[in-house]
Amino acid sequence: MSTRSAERGDGRPTLEAVAARAGVGRGTVSRVVNGSAGVSPRARKAVEQAIAELGYVPNLAARSLVTSRTDAIALIVPETETRLASEPFFASIIRGVASEISDTDLQLLLILVSTERERRRLAGFLDGRRVDGVLLVSVHTDDPVVELLEQSGLPTVLGGRRSDLEPLSYVDSDNLRGAWAAVRHLLDLGRRRVATITGPLDMEASGVRLEGYRRALREAELAVDPGLIAHGDFSESSGEQAMAELLAREPALDAVFCASDLMAAGAMRTLRRAGRRIPADVALVGFDDSPIARHTEPPMTTVRQPSEEMGRAMARLLLEQIAAPSRSHRQIILSTELVVRESA
Repeated sequence: MSTRSAERGDGRPTLEAVAARAGVGRGTVSRVVNGSAGVSPRARKAVEQAIAELGYVPNLAARSLVTSRTDAIALIVPETETRLASEPFFASIIRGVASEISDTDLQLLLILVSTERERRRLAGFLDGRRVDGVLLVSVHTDDPVVELLEQSGLPTVLGGRRSDLEPLSYVDSDNLRGAWAAVRHLLDLGRRRVATITGPLDMEASGVRLEGYRRALREAELAVDPGLIAHGDFSESSGEQAMAELLAREPALDAVFCASDLMAAGAMRTLRRAGRRIPADVALVGFDDSPIARHTEPPMTTVRQPSEEMGRAMARLLLEQIAAPSRSHRQIILSTELVVRESA
């Protein structure tokens, strides 16, 4: 083979040079480089050895034209920067996704979308096919971002779902059983005026956790009292405010289940200001098992949801969809676990 055919114009070895060194056809080298099936272990080993010996580096621009691949995926969070920074859940998801793709050539792009302008910019980004697939967390029922993803036709995996009829692939925690276990624990402690602070009810996770609360009360043959239900938005400040509302309405309450650890931490502050001892006067359970649960005073009983594993599972599903776009969508529900500490 001549030097002209063995090297690119910049002196780097070509696909043909690798094929000649490995003793295989150019198509076999291409399949190995692109991670395609249909290559025997012997041929794959010969190609990989030739690549190493020649120092071959794939022409990613040309590869992208042939495969329509960008070697990038996007993690979209439809929240503000403040919310992203304050909620440990998001950090765990990002860690999980990053660890799952660490052995691939994929780049991870983080995109925050909280305004109409940012949604328009995202629409153009998706239309430009600048990523191979998308992960979306913090899923709200009527979020137009989900519609944009459906219209784009890009492989998409949700962290959470819009309803139990969700057509897209998703990974979620067993929110129903987790909330039920939290309230069942409070009832087993002998508490009978059990309140709850929900997350935003335009999110399926919040509604399902509320249903878990109701189910546990019904099974214990206790009435579901609307006066014992207050609403938050998963933030610490909303937990403070909701707890104050509950105490004003139902001063005799003796327990509270909060749909997130951050709201539970806020509720603790309100209870202390009101002179209520935890757990002697009011037992309290959170949800997430985020780092804050171990550092409250007293340490917080909470429901552990495997947020980092959610991120890993989301990434795995997305990689499967990118590799085989025609495969059917999948849904994964991960188990939750009650972690008992001193607050209940």
